[in-house]
Amino acid sequence: MRTITATLLCLVAITATARDHRDFAQIARYEQANMELNMQRNDGKRVVLMGNSITEHWVEMHPAFFAENRLIGRGISGQTSQEMLVRFRTDVINLKPKVVVICAGTNDIAENAGAYREDNTVGNIETMLIMAKQAKLKVVLASVPPCDHYVWRPDVTGVPEKIASLNHRLQALAKKYKATWLDYFTPLVADDGRALNPDYGEDGVHPNLAGYAIMEQTLMPVIKRLR
Repeated sequence: MRTITATLLCLVAITATARDHRDFAQIARYEQANMELNMQRNDGKRVVLMGNSITEHWVEMHPAFFAENRLIGRGISGQTSQEMLVRFRTDVINLKPKVVVICAGTNDIAENAGAYREDNTVGNIETMLIMAKQAKLKVVLASVPPCDHYVWRPDVTGVPEKIASLNHRLQALAKKYKATWLDYFTPLVADDGRALNPDYGEDGVHPNLAGYAIMEQTLMPVIKRLR
């Protein structure tokens, strides 16, 4: 029985690996939603939020915010900037939004896809900015929110310093490409200036509803100005 169970588990793992390999960036994730959206009338005021689990969980935890403000969530849990770059055309540009909000980088630092190389992350995000500008989209580039450890990667060290360095370079990118810089870090950080304020998230990485309320208050004045 143990041999059969082990074999079945091995087959499941192989199947999952093959599936991930075929759709590395999970382009299929929003394929149907994108198709349905593009069948609807575009009022010229679409706003797409491109991101990772922080964006995805936001939609799941407060769907009314997205519906009421006509925001389109395109976050996928665990994704790095490299994966977001691969799906940037299908999940952002092809939707013909007026504004895109990019929030990326924390999973790069968490080494979800291998060793963290800051230059690569900055390059991936810069390419998204270039693509957006070429498509004549208004760009909002968000900071990486505060975090001092990753619960799923306890071996990754120096997280606050890496976030500070990346945010510094991303802010410079925003200036270079005349994008709007959106600072989520400052209102969400704990008193130590490093960790996520525990009032705004339980696992040290992902905001809770109170944290998302802070992000909403930070985001919406920018959206209203750019729309």
